[in-house]
Amino acid sequence: MSVKVKPGGKILGIIIVLGAIYAAKVFWWDKRPQQAKAAAEIGQVKLPDAPEASLSKDAVMLSLPSADEALNGGTKIEWRIMAWNSQFPLMYANGGAKTTKGSLLDKAQLQLEIIRQDDCNKSIADMVKFAQEYKANPNTPGVFASFMGDGMPMFFAALAKELEPLGPDYQPIAFYTMGKSYGEDKLMGPVDWKRDPKNAIGKTVACVLRDGDMNILVKWAGDNGLRVNPDETTYDRNAINLIAANDFLDAANKYIADYKESRKLVVDGKKISKDTTVGVDAVSTWTPGDVNVAQKRGGLVNIASTREYSSQMPNITITIKKFAYDHRTDMENLIMALSQAGDQVRSFSEAKAFAAEVSAKVYAEQDAAYWLKYYNGVEEKDAQGMNVSLGGSMAYNLADAANMFGLGKDGIDRYKIVYNTFGDILVKMYPELVPSYPVYNKVVDKSFIASVVSNHPELLEGSTIKQEYASEITKEVSSKSYEIQFETGSAQIKKNSYPVLEEILKSAVVAEGLKLGVYGHTDNVGNDQSNTELSEQRAASVKNYLLGKGLSSERVEAKGYGATKPIADNNSTEGRARNRRVQIVLGN
Repeated sequence: MSVKVKPGGKILGIIIVLGAIYAAKVFWWDKRPQQAKAAAEIGQVKLPDAPEASLSKDAVMLSLPSADEALNGGTKIEWRIMAWNSQFPLMYANGGAKTTKGSLLDKAQLQLEIIRQDDCNKSIADMVKFAQEYKANPNTPGVFASFMGDGMPMFFAALAKELEPLGPDYQPIAFYTMGKSYGEDKLMGPVDWKRDPKNAIGKTVACVLRDGDMNILVKWAGDNGLRVNPDETTYDRNAINLIAANDFLDAANKYIADYKESRKLVVDGKKISKDTTVGVDAVSTWTPGDVNVAQKRGGLVNIASTREYSSQMPNITITIKKFAYDHRTDMENLIMALSQAGDQVRSFSEAKAFAAEVSAKVYAEQDAAYWLKYYNGVEEKDAQGMNVSLGGSMAYNLADAANMFGLGKDGIDRYKIVYNTFGDILVKMYPELVPSYPVYNKVVDKSFIASVVSNHPELLEGSTIKQEYASEITKEVSSKSYEIQFETGSAQIKKNSYPVLEEILKSAVVAEGLKLGVYGHTDNVGNDQSNTELSEQRAASVKNYLLGKGLSSERVEAKGYGATKPIADNNSTEGRARNRRVQIVLGN
């Protein structure tokens, strides 16, 4: 006989059953041994972690190579370099002083030995010897050398002359740039030079003559309308004078040791028999020269450096044309490896630290922490308690190198401008020693990098070095007035002033780390409003010319001051002519 359960009893029964199920789950099922779900192997996640990262957040850090020497049977190359942090990509790509297993250059089937060589004259001799041996025996290992880009006109002039007897196929060519000085090379001087550049007149600077570091002084002096006495045996109280140093460390040591020497006086452009004694007031050098100055004596601050003149000193690599053309595939593979290395060093702190370790081994000086510290650049207190910026370099990726050689989006051949600018200065200052220098297109061969850029767009994914500019210039590094001719009462620039505008453009390209101010001024003839408007329009015309040549709009500011800032007496014809000017300021 069936028994019918009432609704209330049915609900109670359901509750009892559910309670029993819950109790069983908690006190038995959940406590029993269970097969765990397989753990997903995520792998090591690494994101770009360096301040100057060029790769995106999805980038992969490559495995670091082993310390074991590679024996891949590939093309052998000996690479002569100075102690310079701009070579971090080479250090990373090679894995050691000699190519190591698993390194980028091992994968490129190259066997490369990096050799420190600070003596430029010795590097010239090494390159000549290589060219001679290679002509006799094509199996001779290649020889490369890397130098400061702005000093290359002098180097090429000397090397090309030595190689002439071997024929045009054995001339030197520059084919790549792996990085640049970015603050490391600098002019260090007294604080009052920073307040007013004219305080440098009649003072001395120790530096390697006709070298890249001397060029920083020459660039800064030229931008401020100051003269430099090219004769290191005389003293001119109306110019900046040079004290010759054997190398960049000797330049620093001469200041540290309070070095003095006797000089013949120059009066009204003529050397007289009277002597005077001069000391070292300032130094042009690079790391560790700047570090030595700060730590061992102090008292000097950065007047100008490659942080401001950020296109001036790329690391330019050269070899002999015949070797490069005989090994075109190797050359392109080398460029690919160095460009990858640049992105890795720029984007991952571990990769950068690895490059510093290799640097310490190659240079046989200091330790990895030292080279890493001064690659990044730091601000420290010197021996006299003054704040000074020390070090600073930057690795290039493929996009940066392309930009340097005019293969970037803006089409500006930065290195051509640097090469010709400092080549012209060299000839002007030392016409008897360097009457000319090789033409740019004969010594710079872009075919190798152009091929890589064209055939490997995947290597262009890394972003270029970003230049940040202030909205308005508040600190001047240099100021110089130019006489630019305009049509009467108009902002139309006369064609005969185009060479002046090109000079301004070249100065701006070299000093790519600085904002460019274009300031128009008039005399006091006419009313204030019309003068101000005309000066604004003329400044804008100069700005537009520069923008048309490839400079970015955020980099150039234009202002007109009318007759409010005269530099001469408006009561004379000559004074009014001086007041009608366009002032070019580089600053931040």
